[in-house]
Amino acid sequence: MVRFIEFSANHPILVGITAMALATAVFIELQMRGRSGRSVAPARAVMLINQGATVVDVRQKASFDDGHIVDAIHLEGSELVAKADSQLKKKRAVILVCDSGTQSTRLVDGLRKAGYENSWSLEGGLAAWRRDNLPVIASRKGA
Repeated sequence: MVRFIEFSANHPILVGITAMALATAVFIELQMRGRSGRSVAPARAVMLINQGATVVDVRQKASFDDGHIVDAIHLEGSELVAKADSQLKKKRAVILVCDSGTQSTRLVDGLRKAGYENSWSLEGGLAAWRRDNLPVIASRKGA
């Protein structure tokens, strides 16, 4: 212990950098654990979709029109909970999709509080879906 104190006193910058790296690693780990239970990987999402899950794209309309998951419905994040009862079934699984998974992860909590307990965020969003070479369709008008 005495040698550690001596080392710390002789190398404060090295000890400080090590402490910051450790704190960053703990912070990232806690963030990842906070997301678990609210998101599903693209492969798991495909399984849920095959079992009848509803895919809800919460991005802006223009982004949705540029490309979205097949049979996804569009409800922007701001209107999700308000329009959920008219568009979704509470007993059916719901998968929320955004660009990176950040916005949809936040929206899952609100949807679950509204009674949609079997709701999930697509981990990594549409970017992860595309990265896994899963199908995306465009719905541009006039194209």
